[in-house]
Amino acid sequence: MTDPSPRTNRRGFVRSAVAGTILMPGLLHELLAAEDAGDPLAPRASHFPAKAKAVIFLFMSGGVSHVDSFDPKPRLAADHGKKVTFDHPETRNRPGYESLYLKRPGWAGSPRGESGIEVTDLFPCIAGRVDDIALIRSMHTSHSNHYNATLGMHTGSFTFARPSLGSWLSYGLGTANRDLPSFLVLAPQVPYAGTQVWASDFLPAVHQGTRVVPGAEPIADLARRVPTRRRQELELDALRALNAEHQQTRPNDSNLAARIRSFETAFGMQAEVPAALDLSAETDATLGLYGLRRGQVDGFGWQCLAARRLVERGVRFVELIHTGSSGNWDSHGDMADHGRLAPQVDRPIAGLIQDLKDRGLFDSTLVVWTTEFGRTPFNNTPENLGREHHNWAFSSWLAGAGVKRGIVHGATDEHGIRVAEAPVHVHDFHATILHLMGLDHTRLTYRHGGRDYRLTDVHGNVVKDLLA
Repeated sequence: MTDPSPRTNRRGFVRSAVAGTILMPGLLHELLAAEDAGDPLAPRASHFPAKAKAVIFLFMSGGVSHVDSFDPKPRLAADHGKKVTFDHPETRNRPGYESLYLKRPGWAGSPRGESGIEVTDLFPCIAGRVDDIALIRSMHTSHSNHYNATLGMHTGSFTFARPSLGSWLSYGLGTANRDLPSFLVLAPQVPYAGTQVWASDFLPAVHQGTRVVPGAEPIADLARRVPTRRRQELELDALRALNAEHQQTRPNDSNLAARIRSFETAFGMQAEVPAALDLSAETDATLGLYGLRRGQVDGFGWQCLAARRLVERGVRFVELIHTGSSGNWDSHGDMADHGRLAPQVDRPIAGLIQDLKDRGLFDSTLVVWTTEFGRTPFNNTPENLGREHHNWAFSSWLAGAGVKRGIVHGATDEHGIRVAEAPVHVHDFHATILHLMGLDHTRLTYRHGGRDYRLTDVHGNVVKDLLA
């Protein structure tokens, strides 16, 4: 998907420019050496044949309740108000939480699709696509705090900043389009754990995510500020030559290398990004799939359609973060917040799956839906309107490239409190995503601080039952 012509044209133009004394002839050697130097974003071979070429990562920030969405529990409804006893991290030594009571789901579950998988009415449109997804009901994570759980879901580390999943994929595979970043994050607001969720940490800085903010100006300063593209090409090539000479005395500075590479990427982005994010050529039918009005430049529907257009153009990893137009999924006070938030994402996600299928992209794109943890199936009173953080069990799902369709993996107990069958930790989740992208999570390593690091640390197993 990479168009080599701009790079080729710049080389030819610079040679002729130097020959005509527009540039100092002494720059030619440095310039061409910089052009031929290794590109950290160049496409790399995977460890084994990959099922997926790209990932669209849908992150619901705040903690979506599994028992109100993808893991309905009739027994929880029947036992509403029953007193239970747990040493739960969110209620331990918490005043007013000495006694705990089961709390019924707010949305009814029913079998959906040909597979007959039971999901609730919270996400009716996604429920209509249940035959396309592999639902994991046995997710669990290592922390019940938003910051730590969000950091863990993105980086595999629950305590210290580490490279994000998107950065690891960029490092392992490079990009299929050098005029665009390999890793883009579409986020109207910064989630818990901040920009660490898309940071590259000790990996070369060129692999960090680039944030796109839905709205009239998704990326700042994208417009070209010189009169012609040819003039900008000349200036960029001269700058690259000087930067290459400067870098020779600082070969281990990855931030410097990333800044140098960023000029090249920015040049390509000025042409590629406006086209990728311009939805004006999309049909009314396509806009309707995502619940978009013509001319709309915000909302989760815009994020989903923009993601499809970006993976079409070779972006390796696109994350969509949903924080809600007013608040996120952290429904401590009232689970009615879930009912307000769900329509913002339900139709767009179902539309994304259908659009990918219609365009022949579903078999090469991995769609990931997750949140940082679930919510408690109990609270301190049966009438408490909200639910607390729950890291013992929650639901996520995969769809698309290399994934079985219309299946459920794992199970929780009758009340949705603990994983009862085939547990999947965040490390296993990451190992499986990397596997679908053709990467062995035990071999994708980077030497830092005297030892080899990897996304899954010393943990993780590929969940083979999810693989087609």
